[in-house]
Amino acid sequence: MIRRINNKQLGELLLDRGIINQAQLDQALAVQRDKGGLIGEILVELGFVKEDDIAQSLTAQYGFPYLPLGSYDVNAEITGIIPGRVARQYLLVPIDKIGNNLTLAMSNPLNVQAIEDVELLSGCSVQTFVSTSSDIKRAIEKYYSKDKE
Repeated sequence: MIRRINNKQLGELLLDRGIINQAQLDQALAVQRDKGGLIGEILVELGFVKEDDIAQSLTAQYGFPYLPLGSYDVNAEITGIIPGRVARQYLLVPIDKIGNNLTLAMSNPLNVQAIEDVELLSGCSVQTFVSTSSDIKRAIEKYYSKDKE
């Protein structure tokens, strides 16, 4: 699988696209340092961006396909590949597996650490789709509600 190599973080991408300004990014990074959390979620909570802005930016800049999870059903066997704690930690949901390829929906597919951890855990090569944080949280609640790890 060909993986695009890039060093841009989500905040930089949104800044480059004019969706946020430097002051907004600095404020969100300060909140992240103090409280932790994902930069995209913090920017949404602060009211600087909408979830769709993030998904569309990732799609436009890096060519990640967008997958709205609302009407998507995932086989329970597939969700069993990734523990609930990992899905919650990285805000991702496994959606399909064909051969040795595992497809994930992620709110931040630029998170190389998340992809590497999933590849290590699953023994699969990972392909990513972009989805909104709220869609992924709903999917995690739906598919992992029994294992509150």
